[in-house]
Amino acid sequence: WAPLKTRAFLVIWLAMLASNAGTWIRDVASGWLMTDLAPSPVLVSLVQAATTLPVFLLSLPAGALADILDRRALLIAVQILLLSASLGLAVAAQAGAMTPELLLALTLIGGVGAALASPAFQSIVPELVPRPLLKPAVALNSLGINIARAIGPAAGGAIIAGAGVAAAYYADAATYLLTIAAFLWWRREAVVRDVPPEGFVAAMRTGVRYASNAPELQRTLARALAFFLFASAYWALLPLIARERLHVDAAGYGALLAAIGAGAVLGALVLPRIKLSGGALVLLGTLATAAGMAGLAVVVDPWAAGACLFLNGAAWIAVLTSLNVAAQSVLPNWVRARGLAVFITIFFGAMTLGSTLWGLTAQATSLTTALFIAAGGAAFIGALAARLAKLPEGEADLAAASSWPEPPVAAPPAGERGPVMIAIIYDVAPEDRRAFLEALERFAKVRRRDGGFAWRVYEDAETPNRYVETFQMISWLDHLRQHRRLTKADAALQDAVRRFHRGAEPPAVRHLLAAKPEDVGPPAPETGHTDS
Repeated sequence: WAPLKTRAFLVIWLAMLASNAGTWIRDVASGWLMTDLAPSPVLVSLVQAATTLPVFLLSLPAGALADILDRRALLIAVQILLLSASLGLAVAAQAGAMTPELLLALTLIGGVGAALASPAFQSIVPELVPRPLLKPAVALNSLGINIARAIGPAAGGAIIAGAGVAAAYYADAATYLLTIAAFLWWRREAVVRDVPPEGFVAAMRTGVRYASNAPELQRTLARALAFFLFASAYWALLPLIARERLHVDAAGYGALLAAIGAGAVLGALVLPRIKLSGGALVLLGTLATAAGMAGLAVVVDPWAAGACLFLNGAAWIAVLTSLNVAAQSVLPNWVRARGLAVFITIFFGAMTLGSTLWGLTAQATSLTTALFIAAGGAAFIGALAARLAKLPEGEADLAAASSWPEPPVAAPPAGERGPVMIAIIYDVAPEDRRAFLEALERFAKVRRRDGGFAWRVYEDAETPNRYVETFQMISWLDHLRQHRRLTKADAALQDAVRRFHRGAEPPAVRHLLAAKPEDVGPPAPETGHTDS
């Protein structure tokens, strides 16, 4: 609970709690409304797919925007978009003009808003609390989401039963006003940049490159894919389970969703007391989810179904919090939003694909068969992923190392000039050759992850025991950004390489600019220095 003592975190946490509750009210209304407009398993499951597909497609662009724009301004603009979508749903429902196509289109716009907001919101958490409180802050965010899941569906069902679907949409719209007010109140510290931010396309490319060269993040993504692809089944099929199997009304459907939220809230409260690693919690939560889905496949009593969903809610929070903390804790601040965007892309991509897959499976077979297949797949693939992809504990120090001085140059090159080749010259004892090259291979991932390409290491044929490491950066500005991306954990890997270098002086470094006839050359040759 310590992060709640930080005023900014408390205000924004409460606002997002209201907003998430409103989103659940809207989703209950949309899922229930579609069963009236077109009670087809595919169309009902497409309501969830319309919510998750934009997040899958747009998370990476949204992460790039969150890293290069003011995150507070971006969040305010997104809340206005979400407010507009909910008002559109409310007006169409109230006027009796709603169609399945319009419902899916407006739901899609809401999904676009969620896609743009999620990376920005998750990446501001380290700005709201000190680093020692990051993990409990992430856990509290998950708790808030699941308190909303407990409150929102029940409130949505009650509003629909008492005042109609349009009133539920208006209630959702009102929550965005609270969120806009909270972000307007928050005074974010100005980000001081001594190097211009990357362009939009370059920022996206950087995010993908980072994820493709970050093994710990990749293992987290693999575990997320293994879980959410199968866990999406009960989310997508629940409206049909409620109506066709359990024969409950809108209020009963809301109560079933609230059971998931209640289980998640209890799970979040118990989670800190469970002394298991994040990887073990993900496996345990996956197996519990499989058991809950298997139970849903056979029960016909609403109370029994509620018990299965309660178990699923507790399992969901255990898995989601563990995966989110793992992703947050392996990402440095400069690429946090883009790294989280990749995680969110996998999350919602798996949910979108799974929702469609399980809807088609249920239509081709039955609800029972689809749930049993999903339960069996979750247990088998989840256990296999636990063996092959160990979840990181996030113990590395990702604070900026600031160990590279500015590259000395005869005259500052134009920032866009490039590519730039960096060459580092090492002198290594013959007996250390293998160990040195292995250490350098490990550090090569850092080079590539932070923007380097065409990485190579060469052995000097003329001078024994001399090795030359080379890599390129797309521009001089990109190399300056690379200087600011080195973390203390990266510096430790670099030190492991440099320990093999003989001599009192550090390895010599050369910077070579691609030369074209139209370029203005430097007035004097560059000198060696120590940085990269």
